[in-house]
Order: sequence, then C-alpha cells, then structure tokens
Amino acid sequence: MPMGHTATAEAGSGGLTATEHRLANGLRVVLSEDHLTPVAAVCLWYDVGSRHEVKGRTGLAHLFEHLMFQGSGQVKGNGHFELVQGAGGSLNGTTSFERTNYFETMPTHQLELALWLEADRMGSLLAALDDESMENQRDVVKNERRQRYDNVPYGTAFEKLTALAYPEGHPYHHTPIGSMADLDAATLEDARAFFRTYYAPNNAVLSVVGDIDPEQTLAWIEKYFGSIASHDGKPTPRDGALPDSMGGELREVLVEEVPARALMCAYRLPEDGTRASDAADLALTILGGGESSLLYNRLVRRDRTAVAAGFGLLRLAGAPSLGWLDVKTSGDVEVPVIEAAIDEELARFAAEGPTAEEMERAQAQLEREWLDRLGTVAGRADELCRYAVLFGDPQLALTAVQRVLDVTAEEVQEVAKGRLRPDNRAVLVYEPIADEDADEDADDEATAEAGDENEEAAK
Repeated sequence: MPMGHTATAEAGSGGLTATEHRLANGLRVVLSEDHLTPVAAVCLWYDVGSRHEVKGRTGLAHLFEHLMFQGSGQVKGNGHFELVQGAGGSLNGTTSFERTNYFETMPTHQLELALWLEADRMGSLLAALDDESMENQRDVVKNERRQRYDNVPYGTAFEKLTALAYPEGHPYHHTPIGSMADLDAATLEDARAFFRTYYAPNNAVLSVVGDIDPEQTLAWIEKYFGSIASHDGKPTPRDGALPDSMGGELREVLVEEVPARALMCAYRLPEDGTRASDAADLALTILGGGESSLLYNRLVRRDRTAVAAGFGLLRLAGAPSLGWLDVKTSGDVEVPVIEAAIDEELARFAAEGPTAEEMERAQAQLEREWLDRLGTVAGRADELCRYAVLFGDPQLALTAVQRVLDVTAEEVQEVAKGRLRPDNRAVLVYEPIADEDADEDADDEATAEAGDENEEAAK
C-alpha cells in the first residue's frame, strides 16, 4: 500500500491542506480534500518538456502530448475523450519548457474512471502507438503550428524572442512547438523511446483534489498505478543557468503583414521559486499588469501612442525567467517614440521604486490571481503538481500567496534597477509591409501570371 503522511494547515495556507504519498514504483501522490462541490480534479505532471529535447528532435514532447490521446492498451482511438466527456467531465493536456501535464475534472462518482484512464495510458500506451496514430498526430501538430504561429500576425514573436534571449545550444533556445523540419524527421521509434524514457511513474506526480475519500482514492491509485514499472534511464537535463544580464541589447526587425507596428521585449529575470522572482512579478504587475499599470497609463491613456501595452512574467525554474513586454502602436506612431517613453518609465521606476499605493494594488492583484487558482479544484491540483515537480515540495503551493505579500518595496526596486535595463533585453520590432511594397508584390505577381499565360500559349 502507499506510504504517506498528512500535512497540517501551515500559516498562510488559508486553511488548505494536502497529504503526500509515494508508491513503491516511485509515483508521487498528492491529495487535497475539498467538499464544497461534488467534483474531483485529477492532474498528472510528467517531468519532461522541450528543455529535455535534443537538437534535430524539437517538438517531440508536444507531439507526444497529442499521442497520449490516441488510445492505449484498453482504450481505442479517441476513447479517452469519449469516456471522460460521456461521464460529464472535461479534460486536456499541455506542454511547456519544463513539463507535460494531463488533467480531468470529473463528477465525484466518476473519479475512479479518470484514474484508470491515466494509469492505462502510463502503463500501456506503447500497445496502441503505431504508424497510423503517429502520422495522424504529426499532421495535427503541424497544422497547429500553422494556425497559431506561422499564419497569424505576430505569431512567431514568442519563438523568435526566446531564440534571442537564450543562446544557441541552450535548452530553452527553442519553444515547445518545435520546427516543421524536426516534426517531419521524428520517427515512430523516436516516440517509443521518448515514452520509455520519460513516461514512467517515478518521473511523475499525480494530484487529486476535491470531494474525495482519501483512503478510497489511495486504494484506487495503488490498484491502477501500483503495478506499472519504474524506469531509471532518464538523462540529466542540460544546465540552463545564465548570467543575470544579457550584457547588451539583442534586436531583430521584421517587416510582415501585421495590422500595426509592435515592440516586444524579453528581459532576463530571476528563476522561479525565489523571492527575487516574486519581486519581479510585482514589478511587472505595477509597470504593465492591466489598465491601471504605469505603462498603460503613460502610453495608452496619456500619450495615446499605443493601443495596448502589457508586461508579464514567464516563470521558469530551470533557467532565468523572462519579463515579456508587448506594445502595439497607435496609428502612424513610430516604434522609437514608444521605446523612448518605455525606457523613461523604467528608469524612473528603478530610481524611485514603487509607491506604497502601487505595492498594495499589485500585491492585491497577485493575491487575487493566486486565490483564483487555488480556489478551484483543477487550479489547486495543477499548482500542487507544479511545486512537487519543479521544487520538490507541493506544500509550497499553499503558502505562495503569503510569500508575495511578504516582498518589500525595496526588493521590487532592486530587481527593477538590476534587470529592467536596455542592456538586458531582447527586442523584436514589427513593421507593417508598406503600401508600395504591397503594390510591387502585386505587380510582380501579375507579371509572373502573364509569363505563365504566354508560356502556356507557346506550348
């Protein structure tokens, strides 16, 4: 039977509790009771993401997320979706730099079904993984890349900025979507080896949150997951450490079919799980977190040089996090005008620090966001998994709010002064294709068409 212990409510946890257990095969289990509504959330995090991929096989972690919904030993085809949705539940999966997760929210009386389905995938996916499912999902992922990245305005911005912010060869240099060439190159044996390496119980954390009977839930988990063999062949992830500063600005200008000029910047910030990361989150919230932020008030409301301005934190545990600035210009405003105003605001903020009112508002905003996540069974299950996988302690999820509230104005000013600088950012500038360029393209196309017609007539 599972080994485990019960955690008491810690200070700052809001009365939330979680119990931790571990099966003999290494699967970590976290349970959190919540009898407010008759639902239960199941969340399974595998410690594998795009940072674990090697050159020439980018996108494999994300491709495999899709393959996990293509049937398993006892569930055929689209059966996972059909069974969960037919039972009144919802489900999905996502891939990031640092993990791949799968989750269901079910009526309480259908919890056993969700656990059985996840165990069947973990234990017997290779029985269903064949060339047909591989080709099917390869096409799905390639089409997703076209729809979300290649064929939408600003679609490749995240990919390009990430490649600028993390140098060639760094494990975070490429994004989880992967390249078309690498997706085409992935073989069925690549996928099978990937599963055997990473989809093992000792490389996963399972959380169950909601209207549950912990003893019965543990019995089901032992019944369905307990016989799955562990695997010890996982390679150590490459080191993602980098200096605190980029040491100079990196810039790329793109001329594309976009509706407006845009300025996007990525600043290198402290790793997730640190007090400095919470301070950075507060700094970016004050500067660009919503319509009450400093940059929004300056660029959109006062100067009217932008139609949108936001600043957010991409938290990363295995490498420096990124502060993501996204500004869309208004009318014919040039990007240098926007950039000068941004640098002025950042320099002032670094010199003066946040006011007491700005700190109070930002802390309240982040506190509300945290409580929103922890207040739902699905959100809490996800956060318990996150802290267990990335930081080794799921209990940290229950005290995250208090850590944000403990950060001082001086700490926020320090991270702004040290990190939010022009010499510590990657910059992407979007310029729309000028009308004369579009006219030239149209003329070239017309000329080409006329040449084709003349050639056909000659034939």
